[in-house]
Amino acid sequence: MVQITPQKREKELTKLRKQQAKPKGRGYFAYFMLVITVIYIADEIASQIGIQMQSIVASELFAPVFGEEFAVARLGLIGSVAQIGSVLAFIYKPLSDKLGRRIFLIINTFGMGLGLLFVSVSTNIPVYVMGAFVISFFIPHDMQAVYIQECAPAKHRAKVYSVIKSIATLAIFLIPLLRRTFIPDTDLSGWRFVYMIPAGIALAAAVVALICIRESDVFIENRIKQLTTPPEEKNEAQTEGGFINGFRYCFKNKQLLFIMIAGGFLMFGMLVTQNYETIMNYGFAQEFIAGGAATEEALALAVNSVSQALLLFSAGSAVFQLIPGFIADRFGRKVTVIVMSVFMLTFYLLFYFGSRNSWNEYLVGLFCGAAVGSYWSTGDMITLMCSESAPTGIRVSVATVRPLITGVIYAISMLIMMILSNVLGDAKIGIICLLTVVPGMIIGIVILMLKAKETKGVDLETIGEKNET
Repeated sequence: MVQITPQKREKELTKLRKQQAKPKGRGYFAYFMLVITVIYIADEIASQIGIQMQSIVASELFAPVFGEEFAVARLGLIGSVAQIGSVLAFIYKPLSDKLGRRIFLIINTFGMGLGLLFVSVSTNIPVYVMGAFVISFFIPHDMQAVYIQECAPAKHRAKVYSVIKSIATLAIFLIPLLRRTFIPDTDLSGWRFVYMIPAGIALAAAVVALICIRESDVFIENRIKQLTTPPEEKNEAQTEGGFINGFRYCFKNKQLLFIMIAGGFLMFGMLVTQNYETIMNYGFAQEFIAGGAATEEALALAVNSVSQALLLFSAGSAVFQLIPGFIADRFGRKVTVIVMSVFMLTFYLLFYFGSRNSWNEYLVGLFCGAAVGSYWSTGDMITLMCSESAPTGIRVSVATVRPLITGVIYAISMLIMMILSNVLGDAKIGIICLLTVVPGMIIGIVILMLKAKETKGVDLETIGEKNET
């Protein structure tokens, strides 16, 4: 570990104490929550837009090169290069445990906007991949979620988080609204505007955060404690951040390790969140294929049905990301994971069969949103349990390690999807998802229930002081 010099320590302490002493001003918490919500909206749109525009981007950029039948599969294969960005985040993300939450909240939001802007001006595959890479680098950090977890009262932590996340999810409505505005009928040429407007929102949110948001009080207090506590008196609560320290802590602390292993298997459900637009597109296309249309023509005709369905996607997703916070603060995080996993699988079956059997588009979209929202709620509970099991000084570093541990397990499902979809074609993605997701999530639930302790109501400032593992 690199030792900080006395001069740098005093300089940092002076800066921290100055921030701590600065009055928040009247109504700070209200506009803090407003800004955090807008940033969460930008994050949710950046996370979902590539999925909701999947078949359209594939048709516009990949089909001319690879053909329509395998366009989405090739997008997934080549686009996986962009996911390297999320892996590289482990170098950057832990810095917020030493340098603070605020600067990274601003940088991450600006970065998401920049990535969306790159995609909006792309006219070829390399530029698209570059934009997707930038987005994938900045999305995983979720600094707005760390702010909420560190600022909300312990007994209401899950509820506050769920309410803000639900509002942000509801704002995903903007994507299908822009689809219907700029992509009428079968004319896909206006797709770039669907990316450009959210890019402006993210960039504006970054500027507002720079002006309005102050450093997290929990971070300031913990960092001062770290800098003023003699090395021989430090316990786990004063563990300093950094990827190596976070990695060691995760494997030392069995609670965190088993939560992450369970989370990796639960992540199999992410296959649905990455492919629902394509699943619906091929589902709705069945009606036109049955009428004699060729696959390429049927997919183009189905675009309007998907756009209609997505109008209610955000509503379904928002409701099922609002519910778990109230369940979790009442009955616990583990029970919530089981309930939301059952919801996820049930609603997936409904929207899959509904799209293939010409059910009402809005109903299919509502079911689809409910499935995706339920999945993200299970992921949010895993994230929350990890945060509630890690000391403040290393919390973000632990959050950086978590995707690496869970990602190794999730890679199994990605490999299955990549191989089978590229062999069988895009039309089989729906059934491939189902047969991969169900066993993975069942294994995750069993591990969580048997090996992890409940974390409801823990005090974030005292985690690690009893040296429990």
